[in-house]
Amino acid sequence: MIFKRLELDFFRSYAHLEADFDPRVNLIYGDNAQGKTNLLEAVAYLSAARSHRARYDREMIMLGVDSAFVKGEVFSRDRNFTLEARLYRGRGRQLYSNGIRLKTAGELAEVLNTVLFCPEDLSLIKAGAAERRRFLDGAICQLRPRYAQALAEYNRLYDHKTRILRDWPENPSLLDTLDDFNLRMAQTGAILIHYRAHFIKRLRERAPAIHGDFSGGREDMELDYETVSSITDPKCQPRELLPQLLDHQERHRKAEIDSRQCLSGPHKDDLSVKIGGQTAKTYASQGQTRTAALSLKLAQREIFQEETGEWPVLLLDDVLSELDPKRQAFVLNRIRGGQVFITCCEEEKLEGLEGGKAFHIHDGKLV
Repeated sequence: MIFKRLELDFFRSYAHLEADFDPRVNLIYGDNAQGKTNLLEAVAYLSAARSHRARYDREMIMLGVDSAFVKGEVFSRDRNFTLEARLYRGRGRQLYSNGIRLKTAGELAEVLNTVLFCPEDLSLIKAGAAERRRFLDGAICQLRPRYAQALAEYNRLYDHKTRILRDWPENPSLLDTLDDFNLRMAQTGAILIHYRAHFIKRLRERAPAIHGDFSGGREDMELDYETVSSITDPKCQPRELLPQLLDHQERHRKAEIDSRQCLSGPHKDDLSVKIGGQTAKTYASQGQTRTAALSLKLAQREIFQEETGEWPVLLLDDVLSELDPKRQAFVLNRIRGGQVFITCCEEEKLEGLEGGKAFHIHDGKLV
């Protein structure tokens, strides 16, 4: 798939931007805080209607205005598409594909897939389980619309159940609704666990090999899925996982009521990453952390290609500057095929990549 053209109005630092991109390599360069990352963020937003650094859409609207506009022309599945996102302060966004308003954000992923790697992705390895769940959710939502629907429903149910557990001492009748929420959470949670287990299985087949190549064969990476303890095989069908989740819920019912917290479910899942047999979160060096995180993202890219038959658009935000020449060469060799966007501070010739186009960004404008 190819991201051919981008138009922005009042998005982040861009009052207006129009840019046509190369189907191979696009080098986005300029000083810090000029808008390079904002451009990648806009491209990624059109694949999932979510940002890697904004919790709310309003954060992406330029200060002093009430709305922003993002439009992308994409070639995907042997067709041309025009994707649009209209963001507003005080009301919900509107998403369009070829002029037709979309019902869900998941429909964007049926047109455009992106894989973004940025400096913040070091938290994939070093931060808590929530960061690794966010990585899994973002990747699987682009591949499986059913997963995206189940995740949205599970998060809604989790918020309701959390309020029930928090407020029941003041309103004991709330506990009468707990069983209904537990059942629905187990049903949607079983779907999440099933898809996460299969995606991690595919990661396990690719990421360790990439990491091994990165390190010259000196380091081994191990990946494991940590989920609800009562689950015997998370790759089973959701209908087989359901009774195991319900059993775990029942055994933790009293503890949840007493602690007034939701203790049972896939909202506590984690992707365990080990390097050389040691937990990467605790023991990995800065270089190992960067290599492990990038290996996960490159593995995600390869899974997308295998799944869809097309390379997803790869967005590398200030990645190469932190790697030594040998590892830079490895990355550039690994990303052959497909369209790539790379940001850096200076225009440089990226040896090993043929063709491409360079864009100089200054103060939210193309120079």
